Amino acid sequence: MNRTKGDEEEYWNSSKFKAFTFDDEDDELSQLKESKRAVNSLRDFVDDDDDDDLERVSWSGEPVGSISWSIKETAGNSGSSHEGREQLKNRNSFSYAQLPKPTSTYSLSSFFRGRTRPGSFQSLSDALSDTPAKSYAPELGRPKGEYRDYSNEWSPSDTVRRLRKGKVCSLERFRSLQDKLQLLEEAVSMHDGNVITAVLIFLKRTLSKEILFRELEVRQIALRHFIHFLKEIGDQKLLLDLFKFLDRTEELALSHYREHLNIQDPEKRKEFLKTCIGLPFSAEDSAHIQDHYTLLERQIIIEANDRHLESAGQTEIFRKHPRKASILNMPLVTTLFYSCFYHYMEAEGTFSSPINLKKTFKIPDKQYVLTALAARAKLRAWHDVDALFTTKNWLGYTKKRAPIGFHRVVEILHKNSAPVQILQEYVNLVEDVDTKLNLATKFKCHDVVIDTCRDLKDRQQLLAYRSKVDKGSAEEEKIDTILSSSQIRWKN
Repeated sequence: MNRTKGDEEEYWNSSKFKAFTFDDEDDELSQLKESKRAVNSLRDFVDDDDDDDLERVSWSGEPVGSISWSIKETAGNSGSSHEGREQLKNRNSFSYAQLPKPTSTYSLSSFFRGRTRPGSFQSLSDALSDTPAKSYAPELGRPKGEYRDYSNEWSPSDTVRRLRKGKVCSLERFRSLQDKLQLLEEAVSMHDGNVITAVLIFLKRTLSKEILFRELEVRQIALRHFIHFLKEIGDQKLLLDLFKFLDRTEELALSHYREHLNIQDPEKRKEFLKTCIGLPFSAEDSAHIQDHYTLLERQIIIEANDRHLESAGQTEIFRKHPRKASILNMPLVTTLFYSCFYHYMEAEGTFSSPINLKKTFKIPDKQYVLTALAARAKLRAWHDVDALFTTKNWLGYTKKRAPIGFHRVVEILHKNSAPVQILQEYVNLVEDVDTKLNLATKFKCHDVVIDTCRDLKDRQQLLAYRSKVDKGSAEEEKIDTILSSSQIRWKN
């Protein structure tokens, strides 16, 4: 290659490396300029072959854009599917002439220039964006295991294992009685209550009542789960039918009695309880059913009478302490507390008398005294509290006696803010000395502590207690008097 003298001087004197200068020209800007110059030189190289002077032809030899080329392209696109089938048939007689020849409408200069020319030429980005998103690759099928839930290929054991793992699987494929029972046995063998219940719900829905009861009778584990399930959902009718089938008369009676909880009206509930009295309960349960009926009958009478007295406003106890709730459907102990609070002094012959309730329902002495003490102490009726524990012997002598223990009496009195004098009286009645000292110290019954320490002749404990009382108080003077007495022989 021959170069002129000027070209050789420019070649040897030029360099792509630039010498160091103190100019502030940015390196990145200079690199950008160099890249731009390189692209421009490439564009000039491409432009040397003028695109407008070239005639573009397709694989068939027809000029691109001509009428004959357009007709062939249209016919080729519509028959592409047919040609594909013909290629499969004539695979042995395959020839290159049968290959569809792709056409290209892109020029090299249009790619580099980044612009579209008039006509059918587009830039690469425009061509790609206009191309429909169609995939010609065959779609890969899912693993067969993913379709097994829908193809009903799971065995009873596989189904139970999937249920145990919390996976969804249909039980509808188990249509025969044998398959359903095998499914139930597999669930029972897994010892999973949730799975057993799920299978039982399926059997309850798909089996007749008689067949289901017959099969559960010989499967006690499943039977217990089914009974518990019916109780939880409140299906009393089916539960009663099951107990009748199993000839469980006592459970049948209890299930029937439980229905009273759904009856809100007191009169209707009372009549329903009356029908339960003759059911085949055990002896103990029969007594409870009778007491329940009698108690509700009493509560209806007391509620009607007290509502009238409260609305009239003539009874002092209802004016000072208005009722906060109805007495209907309340437990026996609550009813006794109510009677001790509002009807304590009534005669025994009335339904609302606490003594009448005690005798009718055979309430133990401890329960009665505990309830009456809480009610009268809440009203601060200390005279009634004193009378509650006072008894007379056959000689006429009085004595205090507490079936619940006086230590509990003291705690209840203190809870209801009883005066110190009342507390001291009952603390002194506690028999155990250590318990008495603990209670007296806890509730600041100073006289009880001082007298007990004196009786025990415990000088050290009395001195220790002296530091706990107020300076100059009557209790301190009392302790000093006892300590200075020469008539007491102290143990320490």
